[in-house]
Amino acid sequence: MEHAEFRVKAKEMVDYIADYLENIRERRVYPGVQPGYLHKLLPTEAPQQPEKWDDIFKDVEEHIMPGLVHWQSPHMHAYFPALTSYPSIMGDMLSSALNVLCFTWASSPAGTELETIAMNWLGKLLGLPDCFLNEKNDSPGGGVIQTTASEATLVSLLAARTRALMELAKLNPELQSSELLGHLICYCSDQAHSSVEKAGLIGLVRMRYIESDENQSMRGAQLEEAIISDKAKGLVPFWVCATLGTTGSVAFDNLREVGQVCEKHSAWLHVDAAYAGSAFICPEYRHWLDGVELADSFAFNPSKWLMVNFDCTAMWVKDSTALHRTFNVNPIYLRHENSGKAIDYMLGTQKANTRRKFRTKDDGENFDKSPNTKSDASIVNEVDNDKHAIMNGDLKKADDVEVTDRNKDVSDDKTDDTNDLYNNERNLHGYNKISHGCGKTIQLENPDKKEMLHWQIPLSRRFRALKLWFVLRNYGVSGIQKHIRESVRLAQKFEALVLADQRFEIPQPRNLGMVAFRLKGDNALTERLLKRLNARGFIHAVPACFKGIYVIRFTVTSQRTTNQDILDDWNEIKTVAKEILIDVFGSENGNIIVPKKPRISLKETRELNATFGTSLLLANSPMSPKIVNGTHAAICDYEQVLTSCAQTFAQLKMEPKDSPEHDTEAVDALH
Repeated sequence: MEHAEFRVKAKEMVDYIADYLENIRERRVYPGVQPGYLHKLLPTEAPQQPEKWDDIFKDVEEHIMPGLVHWQSPHMHAYFPALTSYPSIMGDMLSSALNVLCFTWASSPAGTELETIAMNWLGKLLGLPDCFLNEKNDSPGGGVIQTTASEATLVSLLAARTRALMELAKLNPELQSSELLGHLICYCSDQAHSSVEKAGLIGLVRMRYIESDENQSMRGAQLEEAIISDKAKGLVPFWVCATLGTTGSVAFDNLREVGQVCEKHSAWLHVDAAYAGSAFICPEYRHWLDGVELADSFAFNPSKWLMVNFDCTAMWVKDSTALHRTFNVNPIYLRHENSGKAIDYMLGTQKANTRRKFRTKDDGENFDKSPNTKSDASIVNEVDNDKHAIMNGDLKKADDVEVTDRNKDVSDDKTDDTNDLYNNERNLHGYNKISHGCGKTIQLENPDKKEMLHWQIPLSRRFRALKLWFVLRNYGVSGIQKHIRESVRLAQKFEALVLADQRFEIPQPRNLGMVAFRLKGDNALTERLLKRLNARGFIHAVPACFKGIYVIRFTVTSQRTTNQDILDDWNEIKTVAKEILIDVFGSENGNIIVPKKPRISLKETRELNATFGTSLLLANSPMSPKIVNGTHAAICDYEQVLTSCAQTFAQLKMEPKDSPEHDTEAVDALH
C-alpha cells in the first residue's frame, strides 16, 4: 500500500469505525460460533502474492466480525468496562503511525515527558497524596503507565521481595538466597483478583488469603492475626495487596486498617483498584481511598472505565528506588548524555549508573573503613551490589561490599583487580557491563542528578501517554465525572428493577456500576439462566461466586448505554427466567409464593379512613382543576375509583364566578 491508496483506505476505515460504533446496538453482542469456526474459513498458509486491500477487508466483515464479542455494545455487561472513545482511538492511530519507543528519555524525549505530565495530572484528579507524584527533581515517587494491572501487581511484588531479601541478607549473611526466599510470605483477600495469585507464583513466594467479612472486605484485625501467626512460624511477611473494587462484587478492603497493619509490620502495601480507581475522579467516592497515604504503590486501569482503550494501566509508587534496585540494568547502548536530567522509564537512579569500581574487605589497605568517607552515591551502589549478590546466591559477600568512585578512565587504573571488573561473571550484569577503553568516548552521567531505572519488566514501551492525554483534554474533568456518574445511575436503575421482582435477589450491596444478582433458590437456577442468556446473544454477562453463592455480574460497561437499553436487557432477563422457572417448576414464579393483594372496595376504604379523598388544585387560570394527589387509588377497586371521580367532577361547579382569577387555592373536593 502506497501513500495515495493509504489516504483513501484510511479515510474509509475511519468511516467504518464510526459506523460500527454508532450502530453497534444492531449487532449481536455475543457470537454464536463454535471453536474452530475460523479455521474452516481461512487458508492454512499465508498468500504467496500480495492481495488487494478491498479483498482483505471484505473478510473482516464476513469472517472476523461474526466471531467477536462486541465490548463497546450497550448490551455488554460481562467482566468490567473495556471502553474506548474517539480521542483515544485517534491517540492510538497517531501513536501507531509514529511508532516511537519510550524506554529512555533519549529514545523519545516528548514521549517520556508527556507520560510524566499525564500521570501527574491523573494522580491529582484521583486525589492521590503528593508523595506519589513526580513534579520535582528530588521527588522519590512518581507514576508510570504499565500494560495491565496484573503487571503492576507483579512489579510491586518483585520490588518488595528485593527489599525484603536485601534486609534479610544483611541480618543472615550465612544463608543463601534460596533459603531466605522460602521464609517470605505475602497476603491478599480471598476476593482478590487471580492475577495476585499469579504474581505470587512468578515471584516464588507463599501467598496467604485472608478471609473477608460479610461485605467481602479484608479487615485489619484478620490480617494482623495472620501475620502474627506466620511470624511465630518463622515466616517473614513482606507484601500485602489491598483491593479497592473486587472482581466478584466490587467490594472494598478497609484500606486504613490494612495500611496500619502493614506499617506496623514493615510490609509493602500495594493497592489494586483496577476498575474502581476511575471513580475516584468523583469526590463523592473518595471515602474508599481513606488511608492511601499508607500505601507503597497504587494502580488502576484507565483502559477500563476511563475510555482510554487497552492497554493502559496507571501505576504510582511512593519510592521508585525500590523498582530501580529490582530491575536495574544499564548496558552501554542505552546510556545517553542527558541521563539524570529527566525520567528514563527504563533507567533509574543516576547515581547507580555512574561508573564505579567495587571493592570488598579483601582489598586490604585499599579498603577505607571510615563511614564518613562514603558518598550518597556509594551507599546507593552498595545497596545495588547487595542486590546483585543476592540474585547470585552470594549472601556472604553481599554484606561486605564497599564502593568507591571511579570517574577516571578504566585504562588509567593500574590496580591488580582491574580485570576482575570485566572477568567476574557477577559483575557482567547491568551497569557493570563496561568494555575496556570506553571511558573517553561515553558521556558519563552526572552523579548529582537522578533518573529512573527500570519501572517495568519489558524494555520497549509504546507511546501510551498520547491517548491518555487526548482523553483527559478532550473530555475534561467535568466530562469524565459525568460519564462515571451516569454509569452508576444506570446501575442503580437496574438494581431497582431487580429488587422489585420477588423472584430475584441481590446478595451483596451494589457498589458503583456493577450489580450482582441471582434467581432465588439453588445455584443451578442462576447458572442455567446465565448460560441461556449468553446463548441467545442479546446480552452478555459472566458469573461470580462468593461464599458459595453463584451470582450473575451485571456491569454497565458502555458510555452508549441508555435507560431504554437497561429496560430492554431486564426484559430479556425476565423472559428467559420465566421460561426456566416454567420448565423447572411449572410456574413463572418458580417456587416463590407471591401473595395476592387483597381487593378493597372504595366503600371499605372510606369506612377505614374518613378523610380519604382526591385533592384538587385550582390554578391561577380559571376552569383548570388538576388532580395532584391520586396515590390512594392504588389500593382501591379501579372501576369504582373512576366512577367516584367522574361523579365528583360532575358535581363541581366550574363557572368562572366560582373560581378565583388571581389567587391559587388548594381545595379538597372530598375532604
